[in-house]
Amino acid sequence: MRFSRSKRWRSRRLRLRTQVLLLQSAVVALALTAAFGAFAYVNDRHVEREYQLRALGVARTVAANPVVRAQAARYSVSGDGHRRARAEKEIDALAEGPVQALAQAARARTGSLFVVVTDDRGVRLAHPQKSQLGRMVSTDPSRALAGHEVLDHDHAHLGEEIVAKVPVYAPHSRRVVGEANAGVAASHVHDQVVRVLIVGLACLAVALLVGVMASAALARRWRRLTLGLEPEELVGLVQEQEAVLHGIGDGVLALDARERVTVVNDEARRLLAVDGPVGAPVSEWGLNPRVLAVARAARPDGGGGEPVVTTAGERVLVVSARRVRRADRDLGTLVTVKDRTDVESLTRQLDAVQAMGMALRAQRHEFSNRLHVVAGLVHGGHLTQAARYLEELLGTGSTSVSLPGLDAVDDAYLRTFLRAKAAQARENGVELTLGEGTWIDSPVTEPVDVTTVLGNLLDNAVHAAGEGSRTSRRMEVELMTHGTTLVITVADSGDGVPLAHAEDIFEEGVSSKEDTSTPGGRGVGLALVRQIARSRGGEVELVTPGGPGNDEDPGGAVFVARLPGVLEEAR
Repeated sequence: MRFSRSKRWRSRRLRLRTQVLLLQSAVVALALTAAFGAFAYVNDRHVEREYQLRALGVARTVAANPVVRAQAARYSVSGDGHRRARAEKEIDALAEGPVQALAQAARARTGSLFVVVTDDRGVRLAHPQKSQLGRMVSTDPSRALAGHEVLDHDHAHLGEEIVAKVPVYAPHSRRVVGEANAGVAASHVHDQVVRVLIVGLACLAVALLVGVMASAALARRWRRLTLGLEPEELVGLVQEQEAVLHGIGDGVLALDARERVTVVNDEARRLLAVDGPVGAPVSEWGLNPRVLAVARAARPDGGGGEPVVTTAGERVLVVSARRVRRADRDLGTLVTVKDRTDVESLTRQLDAVQAMGMALRAQRHEFSNRLHVVAGLVHGGHLTQAARYLEELLGTGSTSVSLPGLDAVDDAYLRTFLRAKAAQARENGVELTLGEGTWIDSPVTEPVDVTTVLGNLLDNAVHAAGEGSRTSRRMEVELMTHGTTLVITVADSGDGVPLAHAEDIFEEGVSSKEDTSTPGGRGVGLALVRQIARSRGGEVELVTPGGPGNDEDPGGAVFVARLPGVLEEAR
């Protein structure tokens, strides 16, 4: 249902990454357009100013020429009036004069539109057009004739002009006797601006294209990072993830492709007894080595993820890992943790019950045979023999398994458990005996922990003795107390613990047994035994590793466990 709603939403609106692409492209285009407008304005002012300064340089050069200064002084109002009258009439003389020649040479040399020289009234002494000689200039000459340099943009009879005006001084004097004008056509300046703007437009187009491509690349990266999901879908996934992660009873630990922790729920922290930061490498979380090995063993094809039994503190856990992929992309590893502590405890208790049940069935069978004997003697009238037979039965006790020294154990639970284990050992061809130092005078207060430790050690001893190379297959258990501490010693006649495993026999996953049919693998029992003992402040140790031998050298492995606080205090 959520997927169909998502498709309808997508059909109504553009995808967010498309919206972001369009928005970024619009922002880039707007920014570049504004920058280009500012560039065009500044460039126009700059080019115009540059041409004004060029014209100013030409005008200054002409105005500083001695010939121009002398001729302008000659035709000034302060000069000889007769000469001035002649200047107004003799246009041809001006056209052929030195000022006109100098002005035209300067114009040709600098590429200017015009170079004009006037007297102190504004009458032209030099001009590109001969017909304009002897006439007043078409623009106001007053500022230049007042001794100021002028940069201007004028409209004259030659059209729009960028012009510079410079005063002409009399020789060896600061008296203004005329002006020198130089300028270029405004259309020429405009053409130059357009050429620069065309280059700017090309750069603008390239910048816009680069910006759009960068925005498209960002949109594609966004799509890869979000796996093609829209924000509404991501919000929904986050909500569902939170609900699932904190609503299930199993621990969940997610790693990315670089083995960094990305997701962990509270149950996983509790079961694994870790509290590392999300985002840190999993190697820094202090995980159990076996858990870490399981996480790293998961393969992209889904293999390597078989459940493995491990321990963490006092808990027995089942850990499995799977690699997760989406759209051919490796998203990392998902580790699930299940608490099997209660199941393991019940399993141990069930093993004890089954062992006791087997012993009771053996007792029932043997008692049935003995009752048949008694019944036959009674029916046959052999009462004396029946009485003697009953006396013999009462002398051997009420169990089918004789375990000398069991009277030294003053705890009904331990007595029953030891009888059951003795019967189980006998069925496997192994003899269980109690050590001479066995003495338990206080009831057990923690029967589950005691039977878990004792049961694991006895099961290992039965297996070692049964599979050993010695003909005599037996094991010995000795139980002693020290205050509320129970000390258990278990020895067997097996081939001992291989030296390769003697140092790490208590590590998870290490086992001397070749049987691989046990779900989750072997190598958990002794690790669990040691953790239970250490959680109570005790210890389990391999005192003697033993080794292969013969009946004259019956020594196998010897384990000693110390369990404080599992017995009632003596009264």
